[in-house]
Amino acid sequence: MKVTLKIMLLSLLSLAAAGLIACKRQETAPKELTEGVTKMDIQKESFGRLPDETEIDLYTLTNKNGVRVRIMTYGATIVSLEVPDRNGKLGDIVLGYDSLAGYLKVNPYFGCIVGRYANRIAGGRFNLDGVTYELAKNDGKNHLHGGIKGFDKVVWRAEPTRQEGAVGVKMSYLSRDGEEGYPGNLSCIAVYELTDQDKLKISYAATTDKPTPVNLTNHSYFNLAGQGNRDILGHELMVNADAYTPIGEGLIPDGEIARVENTPMDFTKLKAMGAQIGEVQGGYDINFVLRGGQGELRLAAQVYEPASGRVMEIYTTEPGIQFYTGNFLDGTITGKGGKVYKQHYGFCLETQHFPDSPNKPNFPSTILRPGEKYSSLTVYRFLAR
Repeated sequence: MKVTLKIMLLSLLSLAAAGLIACKRQETAPKELTEGVTKMDIQKESFGRLPDETEIDLYTLTNKNGVRVRIMTYGATIVSLEVPDRNGKLGDIVLGYDSLAGYLKVNPYFGCIVGRYANRIAGGRFNLDGVTYELAKNDGKNHLHGGIKGFDKVVWRAEPTRQEGAVGVKMSYLSRDGEEGYPGNLSCIAVYELTDQDKLKISYAATTDKPTPVNLTNHSYFNLAGQGNRDILGHELMVNADAYTPIGEGLIPDGEIARVENTPMDFTKLKAMGAQIGEVQGGYDINFVLRGGQGELRLAAQVYEPASGRVMEIYTTEPGIQFYTGNFLDGTITGKGGKVYKQHYGFCLETQHFPDSPNKPNFPSTILRPGEKYSSLTVYRFLAR
């Protein structure tokens, strides 16, 4: 009996010891499992005030992999975008400023939404339904990116969004009839969404009460080696386009749609951005005519940066994409972290309709009418190899 009781006591002690060990393991396991793992999150904070005391909010979106994008309400602007290199090290890949003050100076549209009409309109005018509209001429004789006070210089209303596998921020703005010369009250929405698949989605929507041209895009300057670290001429680019729109004086398209074959515009296979840039007067600032049907989400471009291994893929429903190699960056801008932005220190790939479409009947129409809805989607996918 005593022997049996002793055996039972030893068994209970063994089980208790095993349970304690299991409990200890259970307590430490979550810490080990969560080490290096980031929780999907949205954070809001102040990014400063405008001269009229309007508060500017900054939203930080973070996915489970640690990819992080910061977006402010002034200009619905991407302030930073951190993605990993081939070794998993995060780096900020967009040009910009550390504080709001930098964005309030004259700057080359870092990270903002541009509109009503992205890119150029010749002579700062267009004719619509028999009426000639005069726009602000803020690029020599031409109208550029919505005018003197385009969508990049207004405060957007923000609302955080959440859904399965994604966090985002919805930006809204009402452009009044006559703003910068455009007809109609245009109600605009731009939704930024960061997914756990390391995709940054930007969806655009707009409605109007009068016929008006609409062409919205994001104007981020990218450098996959890290903002301010070096020029982008060694980045390799592929553009899913067999044709482009040649330009003349003032960088205005001449109306022709030309083949890229046997020209410096041929990026149908990965090619260094700097490989033929010397053959292009002033550097690249050109619109490509994308393959595939307008409204269909398809691959528009891919960029690879050999040193970091970072890859960016761009998908869009737009008919064109503007490739710009930071030609007007000249070393006079000091950006984030005190980095000086020299010529070709950033590139833009702006998904869009073609420049000067309101004056080019053969280009896809950009005219939005009452009862219609403007919609567009662009997706940036980040990976490394």
